[in-house]
Amino acid sequence: MLTTAIFPGRYVQGEGALSVLGEEAGRLGSRAFGIVDPFVAESMGEEIRSALADRVELTLEAMNGECSDEEIDRLTERLREAGSDVVVGIGGGKALDTAKAVAHAAGLPVVIVPTIASTDAPTSALSVVYTPDGAFKRYLVLPRNPDVVLVDTAVIARAPVRFLVAGMGDALSTWFEAEDCRVTRGKNMTGRLGPATAYALARTCYEVLLEHGLHARHACESGVVTPALERIVEANTLLSGLGFESGGLGAAHAIHNGLTELHATHDYWHGEKVAIGTLALTVLSDRPGALIDEVFDFCEEVGLPTTLGAIGLREASDGDLSRVAERACAEGETIWNTPQAVSPARVIAALRTVDAEGRRRAAAD
Repeated sequence: MLTTAIFPGRYVQGEGALSVLGEEAGRLGSRAFGIVDPFVAESMGEEIRSALADRVELTLEAMNGECSDEEIDRLTERLREAGSDVVVGIGGGKALDTAKAVAHAAGLPVVIVPTIASTDAPTSALSVVYTPDGAFKRYLVLPRNPDVVLVDTAVIARAPVRFLVAGMGDALSTWFEAEDCRVTRGKNMTGRLGPATAYALARTCYEVLLEHGLHARHACESGVVTPALERIVEANTLLSGLGFESGGLGAAHAIHNGLTELHATHDYWHGEKVAIGTLALTVLSDRPGALIDEVFDFCEEVGLPTTLGAIGLREASDGDLSRVAERACAEGETIWNTPQAVSPARVIAALRTVDAEGRRRAAAD
């Protein structure tokens, strides 16, 4: 069978990278439509305009709420009114996913500028579409990856540390899910098998997290850029993005999607819920006990959730978890890339096991 890997056209990372945004966007167009989340519009608006000055004419538009079909349609109409010829998405994962979807709808190139390293959304040819009230709706698979991904690590370092840690939670799933896809010959996001390159990058992502995660957290807490922070930003953004997209997704993200069915989880970040999904995956797929302990240890060390209570589900009923499990096991979900037998009952058992172990560890500390 054919194997296929996909990559962004250009990846730029480093302290002060925002200074070359005008140069990068100017290679693709002369009139940029900037899609930003409201906080970025307020806190970085002048910085963005300065970075694009004398290179690209800018129309800046703040997104409203979720990356939803309704918001994508609204912003696409605004872009057409502005007559822009390149889209620049600046902000967190939902703003970036929205920018990618709008660029696709308008048939334009897109430059992606993450201001936090909380997910691997920046590099992917994928937008995660939610309902207006925050429940997962669908994956929008795009025909190509972003033309440019530009990551200024000085911007990342001054964001709250919770975002960086959540990104580690998202990245934590990468190797486990890619490995399950390798074993089961599960399809990646192109609909084909992944190449050896993708599985190797996914493994490297896991190794970088274990080696540099805690030191990167300390750097972010101090608001400084260090080699450890650079490596974790690359792991959260590029390695995780390439690993999931070309290696494949599995149970961790399917369980995340199920968790979004419960409104109590909506105050928690994507990567925080994926971390619970990854812990559940290790149980569901019968990983060795030493490896399960290693994942729990890492989550505790960097501050990722290890109990259901840590994502708002302290009093989750069997009925609540049944909703999660049924959604996670829906037809076409990525949980079916798991090598072992899967069912809603097994998902519930895995989540209860993770919660019990997390509580036991917390009580022992």
